[in-house]
Amino acid sequence: MIIVREENCIVLDFLPTGYPDRRHAEPVAQAIGTSFFTLLELVPRENINLANEEIVYIGEGKRDKIRFIKGQIDYKNLTNMAQRLLPEVVEKLVKENESRFVEFFNKGTVVTPRMHQFQLLPGVGKKHMQDILEERRKKPFDSFADIMARVKLFPDPVKAVVRRILEELENDEKYYLFVVKKRKSYE
Repeated sequence: MIIVREENCIVLDFLPTGYPDRRHAEPVAQAIGTSFFTLLELVPRENINLANEEIVYIGEGKRDKIRFIKGQIDYKNLTNMAQRLLPEVVEKLVKENESRFVEFFNKGTVVTPRMHQFQLLPGVGKKHMQDILEERRKKPFDSFADIMARVKLFPDPVKAVVRRILEELENDEKYYLFVVKKRKSYE
């Protein structure tokens, strides 16, 4: 198994006094990784306050704001604030990393003999899948706008990718396209 680690993450919610239902009160932040959409629980350094949507470094070496990563968390354990902010943050990440997701449309492949990766995207069926494959054979896509212009009646690719990422975060999916599935320990 390949172990992936996030370098940076975006704070979804910061609880300066920790969770209200826990005996030991320590500040904690809930965040999402910017590369693999990993949902994480972070403990900040002493006297550090974090803001929602703040980008913090959690990679190897010295971390200026984060003391340690408590571990991965499930969507259902996110606070209401974190759950509300998540779709907006995921959409921002998808738009900022457009080339990565356009590459998915250029290189997407079969999952099983009867299913293609594109069919895992909400709103994409066999007809859209065939249209995408036909268009990319002619010339690779170079942007989300290019995909929409060349694939007739295709749903907004940004929204389709965002909805898929949110489904992968919220549910226990059989196939994962963008999110690295939760593992027992993080560090």
